[in-house]
Amino acid sequence: MKNAEAQTLPTEVYLSFVESLFRNRGTLWTGMVVHILSCAVIFATTGSTFYIMLIAVFLAVFTFRVISFRRFDSLDRAVLSRDEIESWETRYVYGAAATAFLLGISSAYAVLVLRDMMAAFMCIAVTMASMVSIVGRNYGSARAVALQTTGCCLPLIIACVLTGEINLALMALFLVPFGLTTQSMATGVREFLYKNVIVSREMKTVADQLDSALSTMTHALIMLDADGRVQVVNRRAHELLGLGDAEDLMGASFIAALRDRENAFPDEILTQIGGLLEGQAGKTLLRLSDDTYLEFSLSRRSEGGLVMIFEDVSARVAAEEKILHLVRFDTLTGLPTRGHFTEQVKRRLANAGPEMWAGLAILDVDGFKHVNDMRGHVVGDKLLAAIAERAAAFASDEVLIGRLVGDEFVLLVTGKDGSCAIEARIREIHRTFEGDYRVDGLSLSVSLNSGCVILPAEDFDMESWQIKADLALNEAKSTGNGTVRTFRPEMDGRYVAEQRLRTDLRHAIENGHLSVVYQPMYRPDGSEMECCEALVRWSHPERGWIGPNIFIPLAESMGLISDVTRFVLDKACADCAEWSGGMAVSVNLSVKDLRGGAITAMVAETLARYSLPAARLHLEVTESCFMEEPVAVSATLSRLRANGVTIAIDDFGTGFSSLSYLDSLPIDIVKIDRAFVRDIGTDPRRMKLLSGIVHLSRELDLRIVLEGVETQEQLDLVRKHNFADLVQGYIFSPPVPVDALESLRVNGVALSKAGSRAVSGRKNDAPRSLSAAG
Repeated sequence: MKNAEAQTLPTEVYLSFVESLFRNRGTLWTGMVVHILSCAVIFATTGSTFYIMLIAVFLAVFTFRVISFRRFDSLDRAVLSRDEIESWETRYVYGAAATAFLLGISSAYAVLVLRDMMAAFMCIAVTMASMVSIVGRNYGSARAVALQTTGCCLPLIIACVLTGEINLALMALFLVPFGLTTQSMATGVREFLYKNVIVSREMKTVADQLDSALSTMTHALIMLDADGRVQVVNRRAHELLGLGDAEDLMGASFIAALRDRENAFPDEILTQIGGLLEGQAGKTLLRLSDDTYLEFSLSRRSEGGLVMIFEDVSARVAAEEKILHLVRFDTLTGLPTRGHFTEQVKRRLANAGPEMWAGLAILDVDGFKHVNDMRGHVVGDKLLAAIAERAAAFASDEVLIGRLVGDEFVLLVTGKDGSCAIEARIREIHRTFEGDYRVDGLSLSVSLNSGCVILPAEDFDMESWQIKADLALNEAKSTGNGTVRTFRPEMDGRYVAEQRLRTDLRHAIENGHLSVVYQPMYRPDGSEMECCEALVRWSHPERGWIGPNIFIPLAESMGLISDVTRFVLDKACADCAEWSGGMAVSVNLSVKDLRGGAITAMVAETLARYSLPAARLHLEVTESCFMEEPVAVSATLSRLRANGVTIAIDDFGTGFSSLSYLDSLPIDIVKIDRAFVRDIGTDPRRMKLLSGIVHLSRELDLRIVLEGVETQEQLDLVRKHNFADLVQGYIFSPPVPVDALESLRVNGVALSKAGSRAVSGRKNDAPRSLSAAG
């Protein structure tokens, strides 16, 4: 389109051109893989870290483009304005131009800096191959074609000129007409499509003719009538098929013309082409010789004829074969990758009879991370390559070995001697893999843990078998020291049950199917309930109540623990706002809640929503939170405490370096673990430990909550020695629903009177309230 036409282009036609830019995702993924693999190969060959940097930039640009594509897919494009359409075209142009300039820069660097023939050839081949797709993919945007053509060619031209070599400079100049031709073809395509769209509204026949004319611009074209006689043949078709003069071809049988050419095609090729003409329309790849491939695209004409478009795709096929090899075989070890390993296994077991058994084993290098950390990744990679070299010696008709991922190898053993023989063979290979390896003058001792599954070969399914082998491997890892474990059905049952529980837990969290109960904290004399700890509960629709010791670790491993915290915090604050007498509520936090500081805003927003004073909210954290990330956790808690929230350290005394936390961290309350209360009436050592912790805490002006008080004897000792400001335990109440708290407050007053009689004369020992921070 000319500029004037572009300005007056109907919005819906303009949108169709922009939409064409966001189609054909396959080339985007293929291009990404080719670009990264080519950089990786050049790095592996030359050692130039520049190409590692290019890989990172390629990935960043590719991520930007994928995100843009997905966002474009989610749009309601029917309501887009012209400015919005132009904005999306610009966004596409940025990503496409960035990719093209990276390709050009990679070629320029190889020519000017590396001066490595292989690297330069690979970079230029990938760059030029990418340019082939510019017209077909980006014709809808003149800016995209111009910037991509410039990005691919300009850096290479500059690099060739800067080398000072006349031959390279002259050759590079040929890229100028090549780039101009590409832009010219794209402009022609765009103009032709524009006219095609406009005219197609009035006449379908003209649209068909324009489509045929469009095809002749970049491909070989032959049009045949209903009897297979040549009606139209272009120059490119003459070149690719080696046909005679155009005048002699007109009206001649196409198959006869191929047979009468100077170097006649073999009968096999002629039969394939004949079958192609008689078959359905579509694309077909034909191999004319060892290194020549033509891709045919056929369409039937309404009057019974045939339009045949084809091109020489030999270079593309050769590149695809190289890429396919890189995809199928691991570049580090040379072993089949997981995908290719699966394909090989399927072919090997395709005709397996009921007498055939197969064993799939996953072998994990024990302590490989330690090798990487201590010796470096280069040594680690060489160790994996050495293990793979030893493994390759076992490959046979009955043994197949591949690399799964990282430091894991996968092994298939087949045979007709039964499962015991298969297992013995796996264990033998496992033992052979282990031992000492020489890497860069170092002697490294390798131990492997393996998990395997052995079943009839006809039942093979890679996905389910790998899951079973993984389950067995997990058990082997838990034992360690070169263990081999064979899958047992109960492992599968446990795995399925856990996965289902994970799914149900996610559903329960997302749909608010959790509940909250409260365990009161009383003054030791039972006279007043000053705080309640909010505890989350989950009632499974089929399994009943699931213990927090089960679903809380699951939520943490699934990354959902912050969602649980948000639910409990919201419910606890909402309930607390309804309580009379200023009673406080306590909520537990995990270490993940304290990362990043998002919890501060969450707490502030929740308190504001329910108009709850910050002093009535206590937040409990365990010692493990401090131990994992002390600096970040301390900073977050300091901000919360500055906002008026009370901070309590939970389960105090069960971790390490406990005493140091009391002085160095922003805490107001110490909740002493129930382990120090147990047997205080019979074990003098526990009494002394508890007394020491209480004394130190009071010296630091910290309030004390004693957990796990369950017997009258324990309570009497707590009162006698003034061990606690608040008591939490079954002696007063187990966790109860929110609607039961009011009756507990009444019972607490009654207990207070009984307690006063039991500890007569100790009225002045009543501790201060913990409802306020600090």
